Amino acid sequence: MAGSIDRFITVPDGLKLHVRIHGAENDGTPVVCLPGLTRNLLDFEDIARLLAGPPYHRRVIAISPRGRGLSDRDPQPERYTIPVEAGDVISVIDQLRIESGDFIGTSRGGLILHVLAMTHHERIERLVLNDIGPVLEVEGLRQIQGYLGNRRAPTSFGDAADILRATHGVEFPALSDEDWAGMARALYREVDGQLVADFDPYIAEQFRAADLSQGLPDLWPQFALFADKRVMVVRGEHSRLLSRETVDEMIRRHSRLAAIEAEGQGHAPLLHIRGLADEIGDFLQR
Repeated sequence: MAGSIDRFITVPDGLKLHVRIHGAENDGTPVVCLPGLTRNLLDFEDIARLLAGPPYHRRVIAISPRGRGLSDRDPQPERYTIPVEAGDVISVIDQLRIESGDFIGTSRGGLILHVLAMTHHERIERLVLNDIGPVLEVEGLRQIQGYLGNRRAPTSFGDAADILRATHGVEFPALSDEDWAGMARALYREVDGQLVADFDPYIAEQFRAADLSQGLPDLWPQFALFADKRVMVVRGEHSRLLSRETVDEMIRRHSRLAAIEAEGQGHAPLLHIRGLADEIGDFLQR
C-alpha cells in the first residue's frame, strides 16, 4: 500500500495549510480531495490509500482548509468563505506544480468546485461531487445548523464515537463500529488532555447565524460549466441536503454524468465503504 507524506503550504495571506500526499511517486493525473464545512483531510484517509494503491496508482492530495485540522486558524474569521477557500486550493496545486487534476469535493468542497468552474475551469479534468449539487435543500442546511456546536464534549475517543452514532446513526445504518471510531478520530483532536472539535469555532458560529428563511440561490449556471467534464455525483441514501429530484435534474442537464447512491448513508457519505471507492476509482480511470 502506498505511503503518505505531509506538507504545510503557505497561501498568499500567510496561513499554512496542512496537505497530505498519498502515492507521491505515482504518475498520471493527480486526485485532489476537498472536505466539507468543518472537516479536514482525514475524511479522505481510507479512499486516498485505496486510490494510491493497485490497481489505480494515483497520486492523491488531500487538503485541510484554513481553520480545519492542523491548518492555521484565520485571525480574520470573515475570510472563511468559499471564494477565499477556492483561491487556497489553486495556491496549493500551483505550489505542487499541478496544472490540472481530478477532484473529489465533499459538501462544501463540491461548492468550491462550482466556483473553480468559473475561475479555473481548465484546472479540472474529472470531478466527483459527494452529496452536493446545484440545489441545497433547506431541511439539510437546518439539520447541519442544529448539530454544529451543540454536541456535548466527549471524554474519550470511544465516547466521541458514541456521541456521533447517537446524533447520526439513524441516517448511517451502514457504518460499522470501526467506521464510527474512525469518524471520531477525524473530527476530534486531543488538546491539553481534552478532546475538542478539530475546527475553528468561528466556522460553526457563522453557519449557525446564516438566515435560511429564503433558502440559498441555486448554482445551475455554475453546474452548466461542467458540461465538457466527466462528472460523478454520489448521493447519500438518507441525505437531506441533496435530493433525488436534484440528482435527476443533474442527469437531465449533463449527458455524461454518472450518479450513484450510497446505501445506508446520509450527509455526507464515507467514500471507502460498500464498494464506493472502487466505483469512484473506476470512474476516474475512464
